[in-house]
Amino acid sequence: MLERTRLLIVDDEAPLLRLMKAYLERVGYEVDTCADAANAFDCLSAEAKWQAAILDLSLIAGRDDIIRLARRSPGLRVLVCSGSPFEVDALPADIRSRCSFLQKPFLPKMLLDAVEELLARTPA
Repeated sequence: MLERTRLLIVDDEAPLLRLMKAYLERVGYEVDTCADAANAFDCLSAEAKWQAAILDLSLIAGRDDIIRLARRSPGLRVLVCSGSPFEVDALPADIRSRCSFLQKPFLPKMLLDAVEELLARTPA
């Protein structure tokens, strides 16, 4: 039996969190959610069970938390979501290929495309 790709979504907007989870599960992903960044960072540092994390930029301390998270979990891909711009190119070269950005608001298909593109990348 093939193991499904596991994702962690971190967002404090409960309706959006439920929508993203339902949509990604419907297309075949195994999805866990967290509405609190501190708990998400604890989970991510304790286990390496997720292939990607979808992070609401407003819940984390920006660029520094993304760098810390990506370096702590070398196999993890990070999709940053925000209503404000975010420059992936400003991240250090060693983690840039594992990170991507999706501007809010977005359609479910845009989320799926961003997740699939990120997971398909070969890390540098």
